[in-house]
Amino acid sequence: MGSHPGTDHSPCSILGHSRALLGTTQAAAAPGLPLQHQFQSGGREPSGSSLAPSQTARAGPDDPCGSLPTQNTLRRILCGSVKAVALAAGLGARVGTARLARHPAEAPGPLRSAAPGPRPGQPRGPAEGASPWHPRKRRHWRRGRKRKRRGAARGGAGGGMAAAAALLLLLLVAAGPGPGRAGTGRERRDALREELLLSPLPTGDVAATFQFRTRWDADLQRGAVSHYRLFPKALGRLVAALGVRELHLALTQGFWRTRYWGQPPLQAPAGAELWVWFQPTVTDVDKAWKELSNILSGIFCASLNFIDSTNTVIPTASFKPLGLANGTDHHLLRYAVLPREVVCTENLTPWKKLLPCGSKAGLAVLLKAERLFHSSYHSQAVHIRPVCRDASCLAVSWELRQTLTVVFDFFSSGQGKKDWSLFKMFSRTLTDSCPLASQSKVYVDISPKNKEKELLEVSPPPTSVHEAIVQGDKKTYAVYDLLSPSLFNTSRSLNVQLKWKRPQDSSEMPIPTLHAQRYVGGYGLQTGEICTLIYNTHPYRAFPVILLETVPWYLRLYVHTLTITTKGKENKPSYIHYQPAQDRRRPHLLEMLIQLPANSVTKITIQFERALLKWTEYPPDPNHGFYVGSSVLSALVPSVTAMKDMDMEQSPLFTSLFPSSDGSSYFVRLYTEPLLVNLPTPDFSMPYNVICLTCTVVAVCYGSFYNLLTRTFHVEEPSRGGLAKRLANVIRKFRGVPPL
Repeated sequence: MGSHPGTDHSPCSILGHSRALLGTTQAAAAPGLPLQHQFQSGGREPSGSSLAPSQTARAGPDDPCGSLPTQNTLRRILCGSVKAVALAAGLGARVGTARLARHPAEAPGPLRSAAPGPRPGQPRGPAEGASPWHPRKRRHWRRGRKRKRRGAARGGAGGGMAAAAALLLLLLVAAGPGPGRAGTGRERRDALREELLLSPLPTGDVAATFQFRTRWDADLQRGAVSHYRLFPKALGRLVAALGVRELHLALTQGFWRTRYWGQPPLQAPAGAELWVWFQPTVTDVDKAWKELSNILSGIFCASLNFIDSTNTVIPTASFKPLGLANGTDHHLLRYAVLPREVVCTENLTPWKKLLPCGSKAGLAVLLKAERLFHSSYHSQAVHIRPVCRDASCLAVSWELRQTLTVVFDFFSSGQGKKDWSLFKMFSRTLTDSCPLASQSKVYVDISPKNKEKELLEVSPPPTSVHEAIVQGDKKTYAVYDLLSPSLFNTSRSLNVQLKWKRPQDSSEMPIPTLHAQRYVGGYGLQTGEICTLIYNTHPYRAFPVILLETVPWYLRLYVHTLTITTKGKENKPSYIHYQPAQDRRRPHLLEMLIQLPANSVTKITIQFERALLKWTEYPPDPNHGFYVGSSVLSALVPSVTAMKDMDMEQSPLFTSLFPSSDGSSYFVRLYTEPLLVNLPTPDFSMPYNVICLTCTVVAVCYGSFYNLLTRTFHVEEPSRGGLAKRLANVIRKFRGVPPL
């Protein structure tokens, strides 16, 4: 109920409305019936109700409000509510009694005037109320009488309870604060925003970025939340139980090619990435980290349970909290990457179930697994963080952001054109928005891609056009508001189509300001070298970058071989943090702050030695190689165009995850390619060959020798022969031939 001008929401007025309603119900339901209650008809108190304070505070043992405070206003509200409920119950019972009085045959127990008389033509029995019928008919009559008695009792009690429930609900709604009323501090409000960004890439591919943001004005850390509406209960209870301050999980298949596709809105490394900030109240962070990874493994059906101390690091400068942070104690941070993780349908299904509307309505209907995984790049992520509730930041809200980025390659898939549509990408179109969403929009990047500054053609016509400075460049977006009633007037579905006005020259592809690549150098299976190239293409601005390297323990780094060169000169890092690895316990951690000159290429090399593992530590496919996680680059990149401060609630979601500190730069986090390194691998077929050869020798040599030693020989005496030999001798005798 909202607050309207001229409406009195005081306790006395609320109670007066409920009493007036009670009087109206009494007069309409049971006219003429006197009510034995403290209140007179109409629910008003008698005229002599103005008692002394001592009399007002006094209550009898049967008074339900006897234990309440002595304030008149509070007593009148609560006592009036309780007595109104009791009055409604009595009213329903009296209504049922009046109905039964009009129909005595249906009255239960003492209200029944007499038993039904004999049928026409039957003689009246000697005893009143006795049935002169056949015993079978008498049983039927008794059963019918019991059924009518139970029905009458249910009618009286049901009417009373229904009236009581209606009045109690009215009192609760009238007394509770409305959404637009002052004093809503105890309310827990949640809101959902869904957004789809469609970006044509310079190579002819199309990137689609889904973002679903659920914001909840509640305090999850205190554990006082028991009702979940939009926020997933599984994640909410996980945050409250393990003391999580921020959680960021990404599952990615493929690699985002920054050099050719440009800066991504949200990039993640290949495989699985998990980094979490814990609350200062968590005493054993390692135990909470292990339990958290196991729970997330079950929720998202991923191999996160393989996260242990051998692939977990504690960065000091690379991963700062993205939300509201009271401190930056890096001992509360844990970071791990599983580059070998394969993302498939079993990971997408639980991710979609966390959405308030699932995949049944809104933008989520486009998330068809068959189309999403038939792409060049697929990444899904979950971000949980505390944010300020308003500009004053006096209260904290919790934000859950589910993102999904996919890149479709239409040019090389056989179509030969850069034109695309929603149906071509997802095999589906949009029919409506999520009914729980407060905002549902589709953004299409129609920024000019050539020198003539010609915008791309989209159809149907967009609802509006939005211009913004995104990652240092001025962008133009065609906006389709799914909540606009005029969008679905012409057709029942929305199929956004984009056409290029002219073919684009591949030589005009823009080069991002910051990008990097990494590879393995060297030869042989004993030593090697990790090379990282970082490009700064800004024509006149230099800026620093933080590089994070995580190397497994079986690649033994030689830190004295670390070299950083820029334009042929040595480039000394401003900050360096190195944590050596321990065999089978923890990996290498290397963090450096490097200054990148304008229009330069910085080369970072470090040598390593391959370790020889135990034969039980090799995976089932050891000849495939061992993965090394991606390097992480974090930087404030100078912006070519000055950016304006915008309200985060009014700006698109793809511009608000990494807010810029000022208008001259924007934050970028990039990931390089994962490495595949070969280790000295024994010939695992040799045990099979040895087993086969040993078994053959044992079966042939030892078996024959053992047979000769254990066999018993018997000399067989010659026998006289059988029947055949005798028959042959008889024949030979007749022929004159000597017998056998």
